[in-house]
Amino acid sequence: MSDLTKNAPRSVLVTGGNRGIGRAIAEAFLANGDHVAVTTRQGGAPEGALDVRCDITDAAAVDAAFAEVEAAHGPVEILVANAGITHDTLILRMSEEDWSSVIDTNLTGSFRLAKRAAKGMLRLKRGRIIFISSVVGLLGSAGQVNYAASKAGLVGMARSLARELGSRSITTNVVAPGFVETDMTGVLTDEQKQTIKAQVPLGRYAATDEIASAVTWLASDGAAYVTGAVIPVDGGLGMGH
Repeated sequence: MSDLTKNAPRSVLVTGGNRGIGRAIAEAFLANGDHVAVTTRQGGAPEGALDVRCDITDAAAVDAAFAEVEAAHGPVEILVANAGITHDTLILRMSEEDWSSVIDTNLTGSFRLAKRAAKGMLRLKRGRIIFISSVVGLLGSAGQVNYAASKAGLVGMARSLARELGSRSITTNVVAPGFVETDMTGVLTDEQKQTIKAQVPLGRYAATDEIASAVTWLASDGAAYVTGAVIPVDGGLGMGH
């Protein structure tokens, strides 16, 4: 039996937990009775969660955020690195800033979070690190070279951490969502939405709680022997990758 029990509330940190996928993940852990903290840049955490202001591109801010969570809930036992940004454009139009800002937030930001979380988890001799990637990181996408590279990088990072931290009962996994019903996809035209759905074998977008279900499973006792895995939640869009 894993040390992460169903009965004892766990200290959970979800980055970017004020909306979309991150909010659904935070709400799922809250419903499970866990102590949940979320990082936001402007507030708006779900009711019952500790709202921690943090810019994950700032190493000092990340360290301060963890200190705040540890003071309130104890060492972080479950980290869900979800916060991310996009700056989409074709490569010939992509600026250095378009590239570096996405890599620094999505990939380097996740490195900062995992490094800080690992300190407490190593002392506890248990923990779960879950990166939120994207089907785009596996399939690629025209106009998203920066985003795809950042999301693909999470896979290599997770698998390296799985090997590095596994002997201390710390698992590291990746959830790779496909197209999800969020504010970001809500701005697409009906024609764009239909084009996307036509590529998905299940013929629909995912709901945010379907992504959250995969995350909470990876944090459960039932997934104690799962590490270094990439779990696609994409309706079959990226099968085989």
